[in-house]
Amino acid sequence: MNFDLTEDQEMLKALAERFTSDRYDIERRRHYVAEEIGFSAENWQLLGELGLIAALFDEEHGGLALDATGIATVFEALGRGLVVEPLIENVLLAGRLFAAGAPNALRDAWMPALLSGERRIAFAHAESRSRPGRLWVETTAQANGSGARLSGSKAYVPAGGGVDGFVVSARSSGDSAAPDGLSLYFVPAGTVGSSLQAWRVADGQAAVSLDLDGVAGAVPLAGGAAEIETAQTLANLARCAEALGLMERIFAETLDYMRTRAQFGSRLADFQALQHRMAAQYARMEQCRALLNLALVSWGSEGFAQAVDGARAYIGPASIELGHEMIQFHGGMGVTDELLIGHAHKRLLVLSRWPDSPEAALDRFAGLG
Repeated sequence: MNFDLTEDQEMLKALAERFTSDRYDIERRRHYVAEEIGFSAENWQLLGELGLIAALFDEEHGGLALDATGIATVFEALGRGLVVEPLIENVLLAGRLFAAGAPNALRDAWMPALLSGERRIAFAHAESRSRPGRLWVETTAQANGSGARLSGSKAYVPAGGGVDGFVVSARSSGDSAAPDGLSLYFVPAGTVGSSLQAWRVADGQAAVSLDLDGVAGAVPLAGGAAEIETAQTLANLARCAEALGLMERIFAETLDYMRTRAQFGSRLADFQALQHRMAAQYARMEQCRALLNLALVSWGSEGFAQAVDGARAYIGPASIELGHEMIQFHGGMGVTDELLIGHAHKRLLVLSRWPDSPEAALDRFAGLG
């Protein structure tokens, strides 16, 4: 099996790596996360100028129609750079759902600004009573002229701060867990009847809770449960790739530290017990890469979603274990704000648990979810 990247994929990888090297170090990352929206608006505009936002869309919507390998290549590079800009939430999920389902007039009005980074939209789907691995939606939609009236609450909207609109899942019929009767709607930010409450995720990402109190004029989008599942599968692939990039980065940082830090007159890297523990984590990373590669070669087949679930079920807990070990090798300073180890580990925590747990992914992989 040939896993060499194509010329276009190498170009995208180099572009993402250049962005991280030019725009990121630990000091600037802390500054970006402290922004009200949880990342740098300037960086988002730059991603638009570089074409990394547009690249994630289908060709018919102004993108490059990247396959699984192209998407994973970009997000692994961004993961190694500890990038905080929410490309997964705002582009792979919300952006692609909007582009695929919006009426022509609405799509034409919004897509140029979405592709350039001038506008962002978020996916408002998860609710406080959501069940892991299920399409649990209690928000209701009632026909209202050419649009719909939405009522309900979306407790968890990642990267929802400062967005210009929301793709909202709501139910016109059926019980809360049924895939039938679930539809998507577009609600511009600030629409009468909507309100936001900002909060922070464990990794510092800015999220919001969106309350909809009889919001009128929501625009119906094409798509429902099946389209949500497809978008989440692609987002989970990107999450796996980002997690692998983060694991590679903190492993390399820890290895450099162990080669220079002396204890009892010897470098930490000279202690055989620590060598064995690092070797075990390296083997774990290679297992993660193998599962990610299995998902990549499954692209376009019926087994793609299952392969992604299998990778996610393994990479989630493996990444947390690796993070714990890298922190342990650094000692107490591993969790301080001055080192990137703790920052990366918090991001791995979020990636491993959102939008659902590794156990839920394992259930889907086994055909139980």
